[in-house]
Amino acid sequence: MSTHVVVNPATEETVTEVDSASVEQTDAAIERAAEAFPAWRDMAPGERARLLRRFAAVVDEHIDELAELEVRNAGHTWSNATWEAGNVRDVLNYYSAAPERLTGHQIPVAGGINVTFHEPLGVVGIIVPWNFPMPIAGWGFGPALAAGNTVVLKPAELTPLTAIRLGELGLEAGLPDGVFTVIPGKGSVVGERFVTHPAVRKVCFTGSTEVGKRIMAGCAEQVKRVTLELGGKSANIVFADSDLAKAAAAAPMAVFDNAGQDCCARSRILVEQSAYDEFVSLLEPAVKGIKVLDPADKSSEMGPLISADQRTTVQGFVDEVDVAFTGSAPDGNGFWFPPTVVLAESVDQRIWREEIFGPVVAVMPFRDEAEAVQLANDSEFGLSGSIYTGDVGRALRVSRAVEAGNLSVNTHSSVRYWTPFGGFKQSGLGRELGPDAPHSFTDVKNVFISNE
Repeated sequence: MSTHVVVNPATEETVTEVDSASVEQTDAAIERAAEAFPAWRDMAPGERARLLRRFAAVVDEHIDELAELEVRNAGHTWSNATWEAGNVRDVLNYYSAAPERLTGHQIPVAGGINVTFHEPLGVVGIIVPWNFPMPIAGWGFGPALAAGNTVVLKPAELTPLTAIRLGELGLEAGLPDGVFTVIPGKGSVVGERFVTHPAVRKVCFTGSTEVGKRIMAGCAEQVKRVTLELGGKSANIVFADSDLAKAAAAAPMAVFDNAGQDCCARSRILVEQSAYDEFVSLLEPAVKGIKVLDPADKSSEMGPLISADQRTTVQGFVDEVDVAFTGSAPDGNGFWFPPTVVLAESVDQRIWREEIFGPVVAVMPFRDEAEAVQLANDSEFGLSGSIYTGDVGRALRVSRAVEAGNLSVNTHSSVRYWTPFGGFKQSGLGRELGPDAPHSFTDVKNVFISNE
C-alpha cells in the first residue's frame, strides 16, 4: 500500500503519513455506499434529520481538535480554522431541516392527480481541494446526505487529516456504516474511480478549471451529474465616491486571507482614476500591517502557502513584473510568501489574467463605470467580486452587469451557507449551499394517478 507524507507548511516538518487507497479499496468503499443507500434513502425523514443534528453536535464538541489539525495540516490561522470547523457544524445543522421539507408539487391535471417527488441519486462522490478542506467537504456532504444519498469523499492528498476525522465523527454520531466514507488517495486513482464507477451517480469537484473539464468530460460518458466549483480571478471595483479608507483597509484580506489560496480572492483591484493615487497610498500601510506569523500563534492573520511547489508557482508570477510594495513574512523554514502588490500595466499581463492562488494582488485604474464593468468581465472566470460605491443605483447597475456568481457591495462578504454559491463562465457549473442545494442531489419524479 502506498502512503502520503503530510507536511506542516509552516515548519516543513512531517505531521504523519496517510495510506493512499488503491482502485480495489476505492471500489469496495463505493460498493459499501451503494449497499447502504436503500436503507438511508428509506429512513424516516425525521430520523435522518436527527442523525444529521447529532453529527453537527459531535462536530461542535470537537471544534478545537479539528482546528488544531487544520493549523498543522493546512497552515491555516487559528481564527480561520476554528471558523471552518464551525462552518461544518452549521452546514449540518442547516441541512438537517431538509429531509422533512424536501417537498414536491401537486400539479393540476384532468382525470386524476399529478404529484412530483425529489428522489435521491444514490452514491455521490465528492472531491475536496486543499485550500479549504473542511468547509468545502461539508458543502458537499451536508446537503447530499440530507437528500438521502450516501457519500464517498476524497480529500486532497496534501490535507487529508480533518476529512478523515470528520468521517470518524460521523460514525461516532451514529451514521450507519457506508453512509459517509472518507477515502484518502490520489486523484488519478480515487477521484478517477468516482468518475468511472457506474454506482457513483454524481461527482462534486472543487479545484482547477483544467481538472474540472476532464472530470466533466469523464462524467459525460455515463451522463453522470456533476457540480464544478473551479477557478477565479475576481475583481474588487472601487469607485471614487466610496469610502476610500474603508475600501483600502478591507482590500488586503479580500485577497490575502488564507495566503491568497482562495478561488474567491479579489486578486484584481480596479480603482477609478480620480481616486487611484489616494487609494494606493492608503493600501500600502494596510498591506504592511498584516500579521504574517506561524498560524499556531493565535494573533496570526496570514499563514504560509501550502507547499514548496505552490510557492515556486507564485514566485514565477511575481518574477515577471515590478512589485510596488510588500508586507512581511517569516524567515526560515515554512512555505512563506509576503503579501505582494503589483501596479498592473496591461490587461495582457499573466499576473492580471491568470489565477495565481497566492498572496499577490494587481491594481489597475479605470476611467468610468462602463470601463470598470468591461475590465471586470474581461476574464474567462466569473466566480466572485466586490463593488465599493456610495451610489445605490450604481451598486445595482454594476452588480447586474458584472458576470460573476457571488458579488458583495461595500464588503467582501459574499459566501454564506444559507445562500447559493457558484460561478459563471469557466468558474464552474451548478450551485452549492443555500436552500435549494439538496435539490441538486435529487432527480424529479413525476407521478400521474388516474381517478377513472
